[in-house]
Amino acid sequence: MEGAELAVELEDDGLPEDDRIIAVAFRWSVAIMLGVAVVVVAVVLLVHAGRDEEVIHAKELAPPPAMAGADETVPPIPFAEVGLEAGIDLVHCNGAAGERLLPETMGAGVAWLDFDNDGDQDLLFANGREWPWSVGSGACPGPRPTVRLYANDGSGQFQDVTRAAGLDISLQGMGVAAGDIDGDGWIDVYVTAIGRNRLLRNRHGRFEDVTAAAGAGGPDDSWSTSAGFADLDNDGDLDLVVCSYVTWSRQIDIEIGFTLNGRDRAYGPPTSFHGADPEVFRNDGGGRFTEVSAEAGLRVANPSTGEPVGKSLGLAIVDIDGDGLLDLFIANDTVRNLLFRNLGGWRFEEVGSSAGVGFDGAGKATGAMGVDAGDLRNDGSLALAIGNFSNEMSSLYVQQGAAWQFADSASIEGLGSPSRQRLSFGLFFFDVDLDGRLDLLQVNGHLEPEISEVQASQTYAQAPQLFWNRGPSSPACFIAMPDELVGDLAGPVVGRGSAFADMDGDGDLDMVLTTNGGRPRLFRNDQSLAHHWIRIDLDGIGANPDGVGARLLLEAGGTIQRRMVMPTRSYLSQSELPVTFGLGQADAVERLEVHWPDGTVQTLEGLEVDRTHRIVEPASADQPPA
Repeated sequence: MEGAELAVELEDDGLPEDDRIIAVAFRWSVAIMLGVAVVVVAVVLLVHAGRDEEVIHAKELAPPPAMAGADETVPPIPFAEVGLEAGIDLVHCNGAAGERLLPETMGAGVAWLDFDNDGDQDLLFANGREWPWSVGSGACPGPRPTVRLYANDGSGQFQDVTRAAGLDISLQGMGVAAGDIDGDGWIDVYVTAIGRNRLLRNRHGRFEDVTAAAGAGGPDDSWSTSAGFADLDNDGDLDLVVCSYVTWSRQIDIEIGFTLNGRDRAYGPPTSFHGADPEVFRNDGGGRFTEVSAEAGLRVANPSTGEPVGKSLGLAIVDIDGDGLLDLFIANDTVRNLLFRNLGGWRFEEVGSSAGVGFDGAGKATGAMGVDAGDLRNDGSLALAIGNFSNEMSSLYVQQGAAWQFADSASIEGLGSPSRQRLSFGLFFFDVDLDGRLDLLQVNGHLEPEISEVQASQTYAQAPQLFWNRGPSSPACFIAMPDELVGDLAGPVVGRGSAFADMDGDGDLDMVLTTNGGRPRLFRNDQSLAHHWIRIDLDGIGANPDGVGARLLLEAGGTIQRRMVMPTRSYLSQSELPVTFGLGQADAVERLEVHWPDGTVQTLEGLEVDRTHRIVEPASADQPPA
């Protein structure tokens, strides 16, 4: 009973006699209850003696495959890693020179974009560099590290065109966002960083740094992460949202002196740093932006300290309630997530906690990284997914009948238990097998190279996880795909950013993921399930020619699928603008409904399957598409 005595020990010196008697009685009551508990446990162990698996190991929260219903057969969805043979020869530089500075663990992002308007998806990678105080340390061997742009020839083969495109800029880069800021039909680029960010205007395939003139660089001492372009005030042009992580400096980082084993320096947690506010920049036209975060209501302070609450890494831009105004969901690391409801007129209301997305199902803040939004069961209920730190299951907040009421359904939807031991960064929904249902990819990897020395369950490199959507007849939405069915995707990586696109024009979605301090992985989707598909590429009028923020409803095979044109997703990354709908066995599309950002609703019928359709926005709802 020594443990029981320690557990109930009270500091009762100096208590009155009556209180002392109560304390003694309390000790004995607790001791008796502990003793009864020990007996019960012993009986259970005796009853189950000789079994191969102890009861305490039965922690799987997701239902087994046998409960998957009509869609229980998991199809093979093999991926081939083709990065080097496709011409992607980048090696990410994180600047690590032995000081173990937190930013070295966090990069970097990637974007699919058609920068040269040739109809296929090119690749842009953020990149780091050596720290100014450690130049020549050998942290980044080879040529000077820069942002890297690779042009796609349409077949999935790439050529490095960084210098020719004017993007050979060097900075401690983090994330990438892409959007047409001036409506000229050429996609522009924003790169976040430690320090001032960069806005790069696309001049017919060659980029020009317009950061200073545009007023969109942010503070010189900021640490910016995910970013995205969207029309937040419905004036027709794209505004800019930029997430900020923590208030960081080398001096603060070194003074913390974090260690894993009590001897060697390690990477410190974000809990050791003050938070930082996200920023929003209003597009004023003419290439100018104005930072309006405070007046918009995006600065949320801790009422006890006055410090910013946010430690933001992931950004989802989505219309939660279908009112035509884009809302902002921001995933925060170790503090509550933030959900900003767009009230119009550049007024946002923070409702994360009341909406049920501020904390996980246990009421705790998580180490939240990447984020995405989607309609998992094709029933109109929005889900918000977040990749979290190791020993925290991923979060899956699903609408509960009301637009602004969510519940964390990760456990009951099959995502919780399989994701618990992984440290997840990039995360996104996509229809990987073209069956008409959104699947989920998580990209994993730890922060500490030596983590396995202190946590036997953890490794530095971790395999990505592909969760297959079982369909509406299943009690649990997702099942983790086994390694033998996903090909090269089963290999461990130190994963960070991730994004998807159809890079080779075959209709299914390929993907890229970045690794910290290593080369990116380019995965070609080699599924061969003979499912039909259709791709929608919007051609809008006005200052938002790509139709960013448009909502698409597609009816085929008795099912209505819902998507939004929104490349901002995952972690520090952007996926392609065209929207892919898988159709499964359906060989016809009954109806496509396009809700354009300006409120115009366009309906099209009889679209041919297994091809890409470019939909031109009509001048009015009654005018047919060109």
